Amino acid sequence: MQKVFEELTTAFRKNEGVLHEEQYRHIVTKHTTLLEDPETIFILLQASGYPITQSNEEHYRLETCFTSHKEQRYCVIDIETNGSKPGTSQVIEIGAVMLQNGEVIDRFETFVECAFLPEYITKITGIEPTDLIGAPTRKEALTALRHFMGDAVFVAHNANFDYSFLNASFDRFGLGHIGNPKLCTIDLARRTFESERYGLAYLIDFLEIETATHHRAFSDAVCAAKVMEKSLETLPEYVKSADELLRFSVSSKKERRVKKEKKSE
Repeated sequence: MQKVFEELTTAFRKNEGVLHEEQYRHIVTKHTTLLEDPETIFILLQASGYPITQSNEEHYRLETCFTSHKEQRYCVIDIETNGSKPGTSQVIEIGAVMLQNGEVIDRFETFVECAFLPEYITKITGIEPTDLIGAPTRKEALTALRHFMGDAVFVAHNANFDYSFLNASFDRFGLGHIGNPKLCTIDLARRTFESERYGLAYLIDFLEIETATHHRAFSDAVCAAKVMEKSLETLPEYVKSADELLRFSVSSKKERRVKKEKKSE
């Protein structure tokens, strides 16, 4: 499904957020199997969190292109794991906050059942093996997170790690791939304010963010949300929609300079 997400997003951006039915079908049929037709893929796209809607029988919309970045819902996530590789490790704690219009509108926090917790992980996180006894199973916790995320933008500090780890975990338990658009607060911070370093621990001190405990999922998710809030304070005026924010977060200096020059003309 990842190729479908990427190709559709590229096509939507080239067509101002709208695709005709023929354009949509052309892209998705390249990835169709005997068990999946374009209509089924549309259902799977929505279930995966990809923000696609069908405005009528002939047009499809990428909603992030039409939602202002302020009104967009952002699911800021952090996970703690018992190792670095999803193939041999697992999530042990998940924390997330849902943001919209600069406010926290919902929260998600859970331990995850785990039979093996290395001592060094306990030293880093403070999580004890007893904390995980009787916790929701991986499938239960991941399913709950899938429902919590909806089609919000997936946000994390060093998002590639959380996104790829959760993506592999979702796939393992039959929850499909993550289709939610991804935003990394490190990338966004680097483009909006100066700092010697952009690691979360450093930014917590640099921005004087009040935090309960570093290296705990919910606390770090809240801190990542604060970093995002700081970035949005100095966002260029030409960034209006949620999709423009996503593109800005990975833009080059040249791209930002061209945008700024066009705005001033």
